[in-house]
Amino acid sequence: MRFSKVVVQALALLLVHNNFPSPVFRSTGISLAEAQEADVVEKGEVYKFEAEVHRMLDIVVNSLYQNNDVFLRELISNGSDAIDKFRYMSLTEPEKYKVEGEDEIPLEVKIEYDAEEQTLTVRDTGIGMTHDELVSNLGTVARSGTTKFMNALKESGNADSTMSQIGQFGVGFYSAFLVADKVTVASKSPLDSVQYVWESENGSASFNVYPDPRGNTLPRGTEITLHLKENTLEYADPDRLRELAKHYSEFVVYPISLRTTKTIRVLDEEEEDPTKAEMEGEKKGDEEIAVEEEEETPKEKKFKDVKTHQYEVLNGNPALWTRDKEDISEEEYKSFWHTLAGEQAEEYVGHSHFTAEGNINFKSLLYLPNEVPPHYRLGSIDNVEKGMRLFVRRVLISDSFELLPRYLGFIRGVVDSDDLPLNVNRETLQESKILQVIKKKVVRKAIDMIKHFADENDEIKEELDEAGNPIEPDDQAISKYITWYKKFSPNIKLGVIEDEPNRAKLSKLLRFQTSKSEGKFISLDKYVENMKDWQKNIYVLGGTSAEEIAKSPFLETAKEKDVEVLFLTDAIDEYLVKQIVDYKNNKFMHLSSEGVKFQDESADLVARREKYYRKKFKPLIEWLRKLYQGSVLRVQVAKRSLGQIPAVVSSSDFGNSANMERILRAQAFQHGVDERGYMAMKVFEINPRHPLIVKLFEGVGSGDDEVSQDLIDAALMIHDMAMLNGGFPIGDPVAHNNRLLKVLQGSFGLDSLALEPELDPAEFEEEEEESSKIDNTVGGLNAEDFEELNIDDLIIDADKDEL
Repeated sequence: MRFSKVVVQALALLLVHNNFPSPVFRSTGISLAEAQEADVVEKGEVYKFEAEVHRMLDIVVNSLYQNNDVFLRELISNGSDAIDKFRYMSLTEPEKYKVEGEDEIPLEVKIEYDAEEQTLTVRDTGIGMTHDELVSNLGTVARSGTTKFMNALKESGNADSTMSQIGQFGVGFYSAFLVADKVTVASKSPLDSVQYVWESENGSASFNVYPDPRGNTLPRGTEITLHLKENTLEYADPDRLRELAKHYSEFVVYPISLRTTKTIRVLDEEEEDPTKAEMEGEKKGDEEIAVEEEEETPKEKKFKDVKTHQYEVLNGNPALWTRDKEDISEEEYKSFWHTLAGEQAEEYVGHSHFTAEGNINFKSLLYLPNEVPPHYRLGSIDNVEKGMRLFVRRVLISDSFELLPRYLGFIRGVVDSDDLPLNVNRETLQESKILQVIKKKVVRKAIDMIKHFADENDEIKEELDEAGNPIEPDDQAISKYITWYKKFSPNIKLGVIEDEPNRAKLSKLLRFQTSKSEGKFISLDKYVENMKDWQKNIYVLGGTSAEEIAKSPFLETAKEKDVEVLFLTDAIDEYLVKQIVDYKNNKFMHLSSEGVKFQDESADLVARREKYYRKKFKPLIEWLRKLYQGSVLRVQVAKRSLGQIPAVVSSSDFGNSANMERILRAQAFQHGVDERGYMAMKVFEINPRHPLIVKLFEGVGSGDDEVSQDLIDAALMIHDMAMLNGGFPIGDPVAHNNRLLKVLQGSFGLDSLALEPELDPAEFEEEEEESSKIDNTVGGLNAEDFEELNIDDLIIDADKDEL
């Protein structure tokens, strides 16, 4: 007859209520598993989980944890919290929790594995649990003894930030079922003389609690044994356990030790049976038999395999960020930098160690690298490896959180918070309001760290010779910050574009070459300091290089007026000036745009001059507008001096510059997009003082007369020149070349460009060239000599170093 599970559970509960005796076992020298196999364990009380097990596991597996590895982090964290709790309770209530001799019990967490038994054990010397606490804490999902403890502390007003526990045996405990078919918990509390065992199988609707058949094997604390699943036996491997424990719990305060097992061969020194040897001696004495001593033949030595165990401490590195920075040496900072970045990493140029206090408390240590991390060179800035590690009470939560925006992804460091929850999944934690506050503060500190480095190293420091006299720096010498900035400037500029709240701070970190800096980089503050009294704009000009920009015709007027111009040589610079708009109430103005004005002249005079030129050249403007239709948006008289050039094509005030169009067209081509959508709105500006424009104006007349083809060709030539002067490509290169040929034809006075007739020369004998006139030597060797050279004869004499 088969009984349903409900009936069986009811019978078990009935036995419990009838107070069947449960024997208390003392230490028997056997493991709990052996005791169970020997059928000496009475299963004790049977309890139902207060939450459905399948629901619990669904939460654990699908909602909280996407990676099985975190189970070890959770169990170590629970052990660390249990030790913290014991330390606190032993100080506040020593009469209850401090027992004589317990001072000698080390506060530690130990990990053991048994590959044969397929088990993994995590043991701590913390607070432990009584029978009722085992039932209460491990019987309900997310019910946490430490959580209750902290709530009680807060209610009593004795909450201490150092005692902000993650949650002893909360949801984190159930992560053990990610890798285990069965979990056994043995625990000994200072408040109970008996050590109890909690046990449950994966998927079971109930758990058992009973006295430990081995007796009190634990002086104090909790021992969690996982019976691993067949597909998780990798966690019974010492290398795997060492890797996980170091990765997640390297900076836990209490020692974390891993018991490793090694089999060694030793000499078998087992002695003969002494009773047998004594009897043989007596027999020989009675018979008084004289036996000649025979040569003893050496016995072959026997060896045997012996298993040895030793504990290896896994978390020797101190959590440097938890200490006062006044007590930390520079060597310790350097050592920790290599812990984060690797032994082969280049040295850092600065660090920031701070504690944030207020509504959200956390500690952080940030490093500013001197070289671009390798992962930045491998691909796009959008897909870079994160350099920050997030800890909760010195337990690693993740090394892939976006604690810093992508433009600061090169910074390495740690953030350790007491206020973040541990038992939540990555996505939930990423959206945590607490984490958002932490991010803002860390970003500000990171920017301040860079600014401090810039302020300290932006100038070339004075060097002294042996006599103590200052050494003049070389013309090519650059400051440490500029050296660093050249490597990381795309990141800073991306930050200015994307991070509006910190845009003002980041703008102070920018450096540019200018028309007056002679190749050196200056800050925006320095540019503003050098501005003319009448100057209200920051003038910029873009191009592929500083050398190219320096030759631009747009610089003519700026040079005449001795105005400094920022050179935009990086593709991102064009986006940058569009986002900044102004700096210290000075607007950015692109010299290649149509609306460029200089405020050094009377506004009234400038207005009267513009009005006069517009009226005078109106017929020419109308004629050119029709001629250039489809190529430019507008034709107008230049509002600024164009120097010695007859015309230039500029961009509309609200359009893209020529440099920006070049960048966008390149990107469009790369992605297979129609580049015509990125073309700039071009404005054709004529120089009313240039003789070519004056002559063209005279040829056009009132605009109603017929214009010769030569004049049209001349106007089109000026158009192409203006396009090139403005940095734009010519729309029809073939037509442009044909017009150039006509100009050259006129210059040479040719009536026609018809080709000469093809020749039909008579046959003639080819003269033999003199070999003496031909140089067959290569590096002093005659090429003909190589024909007779045998490769096998080429022997290198290492002693004589000869060929």
